[in-house]
Amino acid sequence: MTLYVPAQFAMEERAAVRRLMGDYPFATLVTPAQDEPFVSHLPLLFVDDGSDHGALIGHFARANPHAKDPAGVDSIAIFHGPHAYVSPSWYTQPARMVPTWNYATVHVRGTIEPSDDLAEASSVLDALVARFEGERAKPWTFDLAEPQRTAMLKAIRPFRMRIREVSGKFKLSQNRSAEDRQRVTAALREEGYAEATATAEWMESYAKP
Repeated sequence: MTLYVPAQFAMEERAAVRRLMGDYPFATLVTPAQDEPFVSHLPLLFVDDGSDHGALIGHFARANPHAKDPAGVDSIAIFHGPHAYVSPSWYTQPARMVPTWNYATVHVRGTIEPSDDLAEASSVLDALVARFEGERAKPWTFDLAEPQRTAMLKAIRPFRMRIREVSGKFKLSQNRSAEDRQRVTAALREEGYAEATATAEWMESYAKP
């Protein structure tokens, strides 16, 4: 599974790639299998483990067939960043243009290392809870009483995905003129929904011709 990335849309800036994974952590994880690939939608957190590309951590529900035997299999995690429809009417010459879609995405390739260790399951859950509850005024914490806590831990299978390759594609009108990019950015801000606004913001940060 190879991501099609024209040169003008390739994003190799590590900080930008990691920002997308951090801002949009709910990913699609695909692992090849004999009959058809396993596909799971789940939050994945990037961790800098000292290796060249780092790793992702997450967990499956133990009842999920994807959790059964993914060890050592080359998998792909797809992080979906901001995206929005772009109307030809926003360009300086709309009659010569066609509709398109601006978006940013990151594909991460690596191998999954599942664990059946309860301490590892607890560590992954604590990391996820800290990430998504940490900025709340009254954050929830994983302080369930026994035996509920252990039962919860046994119901999941944590894993670490060692990152081997990262492909970033930021299609943000880099192939258009500076004036057209400005017009698209302004029009997206006027659309009035969150994804359009976010796409405009990412265009301003990363749409370099």
